[in-house]
Amino acid sequence: MELTLPPKVTAPKVTDRAFARLAEIAEATGQVKPLRVAVDGGGCSGFQYSITLDDPAPDDLVLEKGGQRVLVDQVSLPFLANAVIDFTDELIGARFVVENPNAKSSCGCGTSFSL
Repeated sequence: MELTLPPKVTAPKVTDRAFARLAEIAEATGQVKPLRVAVDGGGCSGFQYSITLDDPAPDDLVLEKGGQRVLVDQVSLPFLANAVIDFTDELIGARFVVENPNAKSSCGCGTSFSL
C-alpha cells in the first residue's frame, strides 16, 4: 500500500549521513532493519521523538535510499512535515537527530519539543 500525504504536508527528508549510518548498523548486526522516527506526547517540552529500529506497518510512510529505510507513522507525519532526519557524531555522543522547523522550542537534549 502506498501512502499518500495529506494536503499541504511535506514529507520529512533523510540525509545521506543518516542512511549511511543505517547501513553501518545493518552491517554490524547482520540484519537490515528500518529506522522508525515517531512523535509521542510527553517529554519536558510537550512532545518527544522516539527513534528506534522497527518493522514497517502497512500505513507507514517509507523513505528509502540504498536499501535502507526510514519509517514515519501517519500520526507523527504532520509533526514531522519538512523536518530533516540526520545522524550526528559529536563529543557528546553519536545519535540520530531531527531538525524540525515546526518546533517552537525544544529541551537541551533535543529529544523533546513544543509546537
